[in-house]
Amino acid sequence: MTRGHAVWLLLATAVPGLLFAPVFGLWALVAPVVGVVVACYVVFELSLRFPALQPWRPLLALVAGALALVELALFDTTLSGLPTPTSLTRLAAGVTDSWQLTLQSTWPVRPDADLLLFVPLLVLFTALVGIELLRWPAAAVLPSLVLLLVSQSFIAVSGTVATLVALAYAVVVAGLFISPARSAVALTVGLSVVAGVATMAVPTGPAYSVRQNQFAQVPLPREVSPLAEVAARLSDPDTEVFRYTTDAPVDRWRLVVLDGFDGVTWTTSDRYRRLGAEIGPPTGTTVPTTQQSARVTVPGDGRWLPSQAMPTSVDGTVRPFVDQDTGALLLPERGGPVEYELRWREPVGDLTGLADAAVSSDVPTGDLGTVPDKITQLATTATKDARPTLRTALVLEQYLSENYKVATGSELPTGSGWTHLREFLQDTKRGTSEQFAASYVVLARIVGIPARLAVGYRAPREPVDGETVVRNKDVLAWPEVAVEGIGWVPLDPAGTASDAGPAPTKLAEVMAKARAELPPPNEKLPDPPVAAPEPVDEKRSWTGVGMLALWGLAGTLALFVVVLLGIPVTKLVRTARRKRFTGVRGVVGAWWEARDLLGAHGARITPGMTARDLAAVSGGSVVDSLHRLAVHLDTALWSGAGADEGTVMAAWKAVAEIRRTLAGRSIGARIRAVFVIR
Repeated sequence: MTRGHAVWLLLATAVPGLLFAPVFGLWALVAPVVGVVVACYVVFELSLRFPALQPWRPLLALVAGALALVELALFDTTLSGLPTPTSLTRLAAGVTDSWQLTLQSTWPVRPDADLLLFVPLLVLFTALVGIELLRWPAAAVLPSLVLLLVSQSFIAVSGTVATLVALAYAVVVAGLFISPARSAVALTVGLSVVAGVATMAVPTGPAYSVRQNQFAQVPLPREVSPLAEVAARLSDPDTEVFRYTTDAPVDRWRLVVLDGFDGVTWTTSDRYRRLGAEIGPPTGTTVPTTQQSARVTVPGDGRWLPSQAMPTSVDGTVRPFVDQDTGALLLPERGGPVEYELRWREPVGDLTGLADAAVSSDVPTGDLGTVPDKITQLATTATKDARPTLRTALVLEQYLSENYKVATGSELPTGSGWTHLREFLQDTKRGTSEQFAASYVVLARIVGIPARLAVGYRAPREPVDGETVVRNKDVLAWPEVAVEGIGWVPLDPAGTASDAGPAPTKLAEVMAKARAELPPPNEKLPDPPVAAPEPVDEKRSWTGVGMLALWGLAGTLALFVVVLLGIPVTKLVRTARRKRFTGVRGVVGAWWEARDLLGAHGARITPGMTARDLAAVSGGSVVDSLHRLAVHLDTALWSGAGADEGTVMAAWKAVAEIRRTLAGRSIGARIRAVFVIR
């Protein structure tokens, strides 16, 4: 066990620790990971200089690593640089809570110590165990290999990054096995080629992550749904709800999105996560986007905060939860007015042909409850029995806006269950945006258009003194439909949001143009062009072969690992058992050990050969050791006095001399001897 081996081992431990970089950012991890690695090496160096410390090395490494973490990541918990009980409490939370908080957050997460502590703690534990196993390099590398698998279960690297990581890990592992640089080249190159080919040549699907089904346990507010408040807010139109300042085009603000419907109640999902540093574009959005921002001030104590469809970050004193699918922001513990800066994405670029875009096939249509009679026929009539596209969705919007009236006055209709919607659609044909939006969603779902219901506010047209004040009269419910490549597109069947906002968004402009190009209601809806079938990707035909190759490679690697570890481990266990023998068996066990050692190094040994026979055909300094072992065998087997503890120890001392002599052979000969089955 040398300093060089310790350095290679610690490097092999640091590499998988830094693979959490896509979760936290690389620079947030460098200081704590390097800190615990350096602390472990300092303890290792001290134990070499002062052998009395070696029995305490694991404990000293644990304390030194924890102290390094406190100084580097938890310095705010110290008193004049010294750890406090708070420091220990935060460290304990790093073991029990930080990994869960990380899984419940959007990625990349905020680089807070309370979230990332579990990574350097894992590195510390891995380095600590690895150093204690350094006498057996194959076993010492196992903890870092486990940490590598853990990091990939959080987020798997791919492509060029995966190749570079595989190369780096192969290099440090090769360095752990072989010290002379020239001898390390062959093994390093071999491992690198295997890792590179395995990473680049084998096609893989989306990587699994332990985070996929992990959401924050956030109790949804037990208060009146914003959808049920629409009529009440319209009855008190001048009350201020919130205000904002921005130079960005804003069409509307959202509070909640309701995608569940059982025929009576509209419900929202509970897929909330802690808002991390920044959220990327939603899955399935392929059009270019640009970032916008606004400063929002919200009085009162409502739990849902005004947001946009694709929020990216929130700066300020608030740390809201976010539903990435809907853009909704939730602050469960809110106790008063809040102010924050919201950043979000807006689709930009060329959206020509949006009207002919297909609705998303990856999004479920949604629940409907029990559909009343004649409503299905109404949905077919309203959409002209056309294929479900965005143009069909616009036709349905046009049908509602032209055949139904927006309710005004003091007697406003309420309710959005099937009872109220049937009355609205078939009898009164008068409602607020609540009935318009809910009716649109159920009719769209009947004809196969994935739709959901959003509740929030339209953007007032005129800002006052640089600030735009949103009041109760601006409350709005609207439907959204899922469109390929864009995501959820807002519609306006009530026609109450069409004149909102001092500057319409790019998407609102394109939608307005698409509405203007719709055919008259009495004309047949033209069939949108059908996209040509995608050419068959020859590579896809190799998917099955690729998977077989992947499994074959995995099986081969597994077998290689079993062989790599199984043979030396079996030999270690056998040697340990022989050393436990006492008396004559102890001396005979030493002879068996010497015989197997020399046989593994190429000595020709026959079944009836004695220690003196083996010495006669051997050369070098092992001859003297074999002769001494032969004397102890004679004493134990033929003197009639047996063998006491001293004789057994002397026999094993001869074996140790033989082992030291063989350790002077070339590195290749020693590696071959490790894997010879004897």
